[in-house]
Amino acid sequence: MPYGMRIWGPDGTLQLDENSFTLRVVLSQVVTFTGTRQVQTFSVPGCGPDNASAVVIPIGNYGEYDRQFEVAMGAGVVEVANWMRNWGSGTYTASGSMRLLVMRFR
Repeated sequence: MPYGMRIWGPDGTLQLDENSFTLRVVLSQVVTFTGTRQVQTFSVPGCGPDNASAVVIPIGNYGEYDRQFEVAMGAGVVEVANWMRNWGSGTYTASGSMRLLVMRFR
């Protein structure tokens, strides 16, 4: 075992070792946009599309005309936009605040 952690249960059986799937939140950040189109970039060293995932969660009530922010995971960064960048027909721009969560998995 080059590195890692092992956890045994009360009966002595191995419950978790260095080969187990784990998930860890590496960034939790409130992202706020005004009405203009913007992209915000956050640094997440060691994270990328192959070992991490990012989501945004609305804060508070979600109104009828509210729009979801868009996230894109890159190598060491996550970008959050307040419009659908890959949808040419989309004219909606979101505003308000949402929580960004970046989770690294193994």
